[in-house]
Amino acid sequence: MAENRTLAQVYRHFGEVDAAGTSPLYERVAVALSESEEALRAIEAAPARRRNPTVILAALQDLALAGRAPALAAACAAADGDAAAGAAIDTLLRMTDAVVAIAVRRQPQTLETGRCAVLYPAIAEAAARVGATAVGLIDVGGSAGLNLCVDRVGITYGNGQSLGDPSSPVQLSSSIVGGRGVPTRAVPEVVARVGVGPDPVDVTDAEDARWLRACLPPDQPEGLARLDAEMALAATAPPLLLRGDAVDVLPDAVARVPAGALPIVTTTWALSRLPLESRWRFLHRLDEASVGRAVAWVSAEGVGVAPAMPTLGDRRASGHSIIGLAVLGESTLHAEAVGRCWSRGRLLAWLAGAGPERAR
Repeated sequence: MAENRTLAQVYRHFGEVDAAGTSPLYERVAVALSESEEALRAIEAAPARRRNPTVILAALQDLALAGRAPALAAACAAADGDAAAGAAIDTLLRMTDAVVAIAVRRQPQTLETGRCAVLYPAIAEAAARVGATAVGLIDVGGSAGLNLCVDRVGITYGNGQSLGDPSSPVQLSSSIVGGRGVPTRAVPEVVARVGVGPDPVDVTDAEDARWLRACLPPDQPEGLARLDAEMALAATAPPLLLRGDAVDVLPDAVARVPAGALPIVTTTWALSRLPLESRWRFLHRLDEASVGRAVAWVSAEGVGVAPAMPTLGDRRASGHSIIGLAVLGESTLHAEAVGRCWSRGRLLAWLAGAGPERAR
């Protein structure tokens, strides 16, 4: 939550700015919470870092989906903002302990599907540069390992290009900015899928799947239908999930990729949650894992967030992210900014071709 704002101001801002135009239901509920002193006191029962609207609204929706808040569930199903606002306040007051328990235990999940539109061409490029005919995907901090299905979705770009599986039940789209298209090569055979994070979500577990649904506003039926399709696809080839700090678990994750396959680590807006020192330790762990074998790292992070990745001279907090590709091995690091993206992958500018920067 922004510094120097009261909790009421945070919730009002979320409703009037963040939810406005995307979720009329959450716009109404968040504003109503901001105007209820009782509701705000209930939210304050959660630790300071777990009081933000994204977490609390998801916790309330989790209770509704579980059948524990039927009035809230009915109001959300009817897309009745006023009824949902009243039911949300009532649920929060009656079930404060349950809401807080969920907020403390669960991590909010951002489920933008544009990530795969960014990852697919970068992963294929990494494999091509190493000459790999098989890869093992290791997703750090991603949403329930959905990124690990990158080779099994269909992607259509605004310039008419398409990648992936055109018959996949999950079809994504992304707009191309600038005149350069994405590479058309395919991702090679994926022989390992590993998800790493402090609270990995198992799409084959009913409670975990419910939590993912709870992280989307209930008045976004298209988004919920797409999420259900993504979870169903992921459930047909569930990834190996490793729980723990990404920096500590990374060597084990790389070791799970069979010999002869290229481990490709992916981070999509995950490193910004780590302090700078931990980001450099993350890079050091990658370097250690590359002893005796090449390891690739594909990142989509804010400008200057991914250590050693070039920034193209862009300013930090400039509103877009850098798509980075690094190949590590034999004590060398080849890092290149292969593109820029906006809106978590909904807009993409491919830039690869200028040649990698070298370090060490």
